[in-house]
Amino acid sequence: MMEAAALERKYDLGVIRWFSVMAVVYLVVGASAGVYIASELAWPALNFDLSAITFGRLRPLHTNAVIFAFGGCTLMATGLYSVQRTCGVSLWSSKMAWFTFSGWNVIIVLAVLTLPFGITQSKEYAELEWPIDILIAVVWLSFLLNFVMTIAIRKSSHIYVSNWFFLAMLVMITYLHVVNSLVVPVHLFKSYSIFSGVQDAMVQWWWGHNAVGFYLTAGFLGIMYYFVPKQAERPVYSYRLSVLHFWALTFGYVWLGAHHLQYTALPDWTGSLGAAVSIAMIIPSWGGAINGVMTLSGAWDKLRTDYVLRFLIMSLAFYAMSTFEGPLMAIKTVNSLSHYTDWTIGHVHSGALGWVALVGLGAIYHLLGRLWYTDIYSPALVNVHFWLATIGAVIYIVAMWVSGIMQGLMWRAYDEFGTLAYTFAESVEAMHPYYAMRAIGGFIFLLGVIVMLYNVAMTIHKSAREGSLLTARAQAIADA
Repeated sequence: MMEAAALERKYDLGVIRWFSVMAVVYLVVGASAGVYIASELAWPALNFDLSAITFGRLRPLHTNAVIFAFGGCTLMATGLYSVQRTCGVSLWSSKMAWFTFSGWNVIIVLAVLTLPFGITQSKEYAELEWPIDILIAVVWLSFLLNFVMTIAIRKSSHIYVSNWFFLAMLVMITYLHVVNSLVVPVHLFKSYSIFSGVQDAMVQWWWGHNAVGFYLTAGFLGIMYYFVPKQAERPVYSYRLSVLHFWALTFGYVWLGAHHLQYTALPDWTGSLGAAVSIAMIIPSWGGAINGVMTLSGAWDKLRTDYVLRFLIMSLAFYAMSTFEGPLMAIKTVNSLSHYTDWTIGHVHSGALGWVALVGLGAIYHLLGRLWYTDIYSPALVNVHFWLATIGAVIYIVAMWVSGIMQGLMWRAYDEFGTLAYTFAESVEAMHPYYAMRAIGGFIFLLGVIVMLYNVAMTIHKSAREGSLLTARAQAIADA
């Protein structure tokens, strides 16, 4: 308990506890919305002719909940925790950290109050209207400033590689968000982009793919580079490789957005450039995945009993898979089949469910006992969650792979007279069993998150019953 008191005295952990809990809560909410809209695609009557719960209204709510509510809280919890531990100091400003927490949650509430009612810019991953965009920029800058200033007051001369990945995310997302959100406001709930036509599409996917590249990749790689070595109790396999991974990823990712716009009005050379750089990005991406997995060298036996480590290592397998699949789909000949199909949805969710969710949840499990100074309530439930998450993700992804490739083949099939062999309605009918399969896979994944929420709640209750946290705080105050 003396060690716990020392941690309470040295580090600012209160805001991290709240970010961690809210991350799990938001994933339950976001995944529930995802399962519901997946079910609507399989069984359309589930929208009950209510506009607010139709697929088009709930889909942006789902993406914002899982990407920005769950993902944001996870990044803020892990980033503010790891920067303190790697720099050996408390946060530069505890008040600013609480402002970040409060502001981010206000943004999430505003998303819930606007998106289901059609108040949207209709831009992928940037749907929220201009007043909320301004608030996002202010809150995000508070996170950036606190993170940078904590590094500035560090006690060690070295800046650990996880902090470089977090910094890349923080800086890039700031100007990506600001540029893509430049609009002409008409009134409080409506605005129009300052860009038009193909320029608007190019800027949107410069943002859209870099939201994936820096928010969902660089930020979560920062999580990986801190939490995998900590959970494995081994040094990172190759620090030199981690630095090469960082610089190659940072300078390469910014060029990839055009591969979302193959066979559109976008100039052909931009699509070719996006495809070429996408293929090259396999090298640093796989280098990072191998670096994380090989950190277990000499400690592979830990996977038999360490269920938290299973989350972290499985996430790296999905990361390797999705960062191979993405460049493959950027190639024009492959893209001519995959574009506009469910194959893209399968690819997105191999990264979202397999990489982002698993590494983020593994990090939160790692934090759980350390933040509340007690053992996790049920390690067995962590194992149950791992298998539910893995099986659910695989069912979901495979369903979308099969559905997507089938769609692409049906849409390009011709008969002997040179006319289309299938109508669009026939392709929709053929997709039904795979849409049902997707809903089942998503539901299994959701069950795992609900199991985790129960485990988190019971761990906190266990800590309260034991008085672990209160004792640590009281001792810290007494020592001060």
